[in-house]
Amino acid sequence: MSTSSVLRALPRAIGRTAGFRAVRPSPVLRVSYAPAFSTARVLKADNADGHNHEESFEEFTARYEKEFDTVQDVFELQRNLNNAFAYDLVPSPSVLVAALKAARRVNDYPTAVRVFEGIKAKVENKNQYEQYLEELRPIREELGVELKEDLFPEAK
Repeated sequence: MSTSSVLRALPRAIGRTAGFRAVRPSPVLRVSYAPAFSTARVLKADNADGHNHEESFEEFTARYEKEFDTVQDVFELQRNLNNAFAYDLVPSPSVLVAALKAARRVNDYPTAVRVFEGIKAKVENKNQYEQYLEELRPIREELGVELKEDLFPEAK
């Protein structure tokens, strides 16, 4: 028997699929993403009975004071400021004091100056802005935070 006839007969003897392995896909690694830090909550929350309630201004103030007291780096500070100013209200002076102290703690002077720019953008009129400045004057003097208007007088 010739070699070619043996090679032709071999696949018929073994069977069509017995000699070949099926290609299996390699296992896929599944990665789950979990937040490494707390994220901002919405002003609505679920009660124990499943009904929504709106967060009061006092609860909002207490929550953000606590958030700013635990700030450890510039990213957290700026994230909390963005979240606090994203609502349709102006944060209370106590929240702003906590934010300014957090900016000092992480040594971020530009963000401290921008807190006052955020206040100016959020208030309804110049009189309210002046009231916030008067209320926050002691902390500004304590921390040495200047206003943008004082730093860049020609930008008025």
